[in-house]
Amino acid sequence: MRPLLHPLLINGRFGDPVLYIETLFERRALLFDLGDIAALPARKILRVEAVCVSHTHVDHFIGFDHLLRLNVGRAKTIRLWGPDGFIDQVAHKLAAYRWNLGPGYKDDLVFMVAEIASSGAPRAARFRLQNGFAIEPLAPPAIAGGVIHVEPTFRITTALLDHKTPCLAYAIEEAAHVNVWKNRLEELALPVGPWLKDLKRAVLEGRGDDVRIPVSPGPSEVRDLPLGAVRSAVTVTPGQKIAYVTDVADTGANRAAIVALARDADVLFIDAAFSQADAAIAAERAHLTTTAAGEIARAAVVRHVEPFHFSARYTGEETRMIEEVQAAFAGG
Repeated sequence: MRPLLHPLLINGRFGDPVLYIETLFERRALLFDLGDIAALPARKILRVEAVCVSHTHVDHFIGFDHLLRLNVGRAKTIRLWGPDGFIDQVAHKLAAYRWNLGPGYKDDLVFMVAEIASSGAPRAARFRLQNGFAIEPLAPPAIAGGVIHVEPTFRITTALLDHKTPCLAYAIEEAAHVNVWKNRLEELALPVGPWLKDLKRAVLEGRGDDVRIPVSPGPSEVRDLPLGAVRSAVTVTPGQKIAYVTDVADTGANRAAIVALARDADVLFIDAAFSQADAAIAAERAHLTTTAAGEIARAAVVRHVEPFHFSARYTGEETRMIEEVQAAFAGG
């Protein structure tokens, strides 16, 4: 089955960090980080429904204004997550503009903002255009096991890291895929039809074989069959997992947290700002080296590693930087 989630580094390996993830068939998207998004067509920005911000250094958050400008006047809710101080920073961004005409808009633009605190309980707030984007405190979100968002097609988890300031890494995981085999349906003399949604749901929920599944063999005929009698028509495969890590110091605690978050990911997008030869600079600036990025990816047993956020000092040396990461990933 084709994966639901399709990731793309908008500004390549050297530009502002922005990972755009589009959901197949649904015309929805989310962003990991919010650096410069000018390279994204407006139609793609308008699909964004959620933004996971690692931290608010300028190259990770300057795109907020562009996102805001395109969505003003549209009936839409956008969810944002970020680290300590994030709610106040969003409030200051919005307060930089005058919204006296906001109540006159027919359609309301709403930002639902959650702050993942490094100490104490998380915070949440809402900002509405029709209320002049005044801050409206909400009950703190429930976060268990790092899971910050769940919906039927995917879930998002986070880990708190250190970049001389709190910084969040994220992973997004698709729900498992239930694949229907038409040849097996034919063997069971069963039709293709809407009833397969009930079958898929029962399988994903781990229901017992005695659960009855309503089957519609014909337009005016409905009969119930036990799940055990039709289970052979489907197989379950794990969904895709994508992890995103940027701007972190190479410490033991950071490595352990990243490995736990990214374990078994299909793709790991990871900061590799400096060559291993410049490890001292990387340590001073709290970034990873190419070697560190590859070692972490190997420890997390990811299938594929995508290094990015290369320092501009390596312009023209992208191939060398990637090779350094891949050598460490392979254990060389």
